[in-house]
Amino acid sequence: MTDDTTRAAELLKSHRESIDRLDAILVYTLGERFAHTQAVGQLKAKHALPPSDPARETQQITRLQDLAQRADLDPEFAKKFLNFIVQEVIQNHKTYQE
Repeated sequence: MTDDTTRAAELLKSHRESIDRLDAILVYTLGERFAHTQAVGQLKAKHALPPSDPARETQQITRLQDLAQRADLDPEFAKKFLNFIVQEVIQNHKTYQE
């Protein structure tokens, strides 16, 4: 291998290690988030509250789009990602109300 190829391989390895670490952080963060949303779902069920809160969802989408823009991430991607999570949470909340 040439010096350039060796250096490229080292950089690639470093980037992949960072990606792997960040993927782990995302998974653990989502796990923690879902633990909180489970508690919210149980609380809502106990007090006969609706499983979704459209006003809060709209507020959160706006907030995440702003954060995404500041993080140099596509705000539409952030919106889609949050919508995906919210739909999963709502489904979970509905199971507590059955």
